[in-house]
Amino acid sequence: MKDVTIKTYSDDGHRKQVIALWESVFAYNAPHNGPALSIDKKLEFNDGLFFVAVEGDVVVGTVMGGYDGHRGWIYSMAVAPAHRRKGVGAKLMAHAEQALIEKGCVKINLQILGGNESVVAFYEKLGYAVEQRVSMAKKISKNVPRT
Repeated sequence: MKDVTIKTYSDDGHRKQVIALWESVFAYNAPHNGPALSIDKKLEFNDGLFFVAVEGDVVVGTVMGGYDGHRGWIYSMAVAPAHRRKGVGAKLMAHAEQALIEKGCVKINLQILGGNESVVAFYEKLGYAVEQRVSMAKKISKNVPRT
């Protein structure tokens, strides 16, 4: 774990590895959640809140944050299975949290997909608590490229 460092995402150096990691870790099958589209949309926004954990030149984890001027969000947190339970996720989260705090964030939110509740304990150890909310979404299909 001491050889794992957190870096700001670089499209040239990290893209292929991040896409491969997300395809192996996330069970997304909807076009709007495609790794390439998610990365492209994040890079268009260019807020400096997309980080990778690397061991040497190998991406072993990612975290993508967002900030709306009040609340921060954690998106696309992933750690390669071989690197789990070694502190990589906690290190990624601490880095993302610090970046959000430096932007003036007053609260950080995250969502966990149904079926992945096993990670609740991980986030609780980092100080997060389950809040009673109803999460709703509206897909804007005209902004999702057809595959």
